[in-house]
Amino acid sequence: MKPKNLFSLLVFASFLVACSNDNPDTLMEDMPNEDAITYQQNVKSIIDNNCISCHAATPRNGAPMSLVTYTQVKNAIQSRGLLNRISLNNGNSLLMPQGGPRLPQSTIDIVAQWQQDGLLNE
Repeated sequence: MKPKNLFSLLVFASFLVACSNDNPDTLMEDMPNEDAITYQQNVKSIIDNNCISCHAATPRNGAPMSLVTYTQVKNAIQSRGLLNRISLNNGNSLLMPQGGPRLPQSTIDIVAQWQQDGLLNE
């Protein structure tokens, strides 16, 4: 084997060995996405301004659940179709807020992005 090829092979082999150390003390955590939408920073105010009148600690006007806490809102997104309900068109009887009008698309997009970002609290 030519010296140049042998050298390249040795460099490549040492690279493989060096990259195989999975010592938990030296591994980096995934860096948080600083642009990620969070409940506290972005979604709570949407819920407070548009949903709490019916979805209060004691729900009113036939609302089936409270949307006061992070856990309640997260559950509503994951299990109760909240994102679908706020995304319906005006005139649909299932649209939330009840009776409409539909939230602005930019507001709905924030809630959708929150879901895509992993439903982060803070």
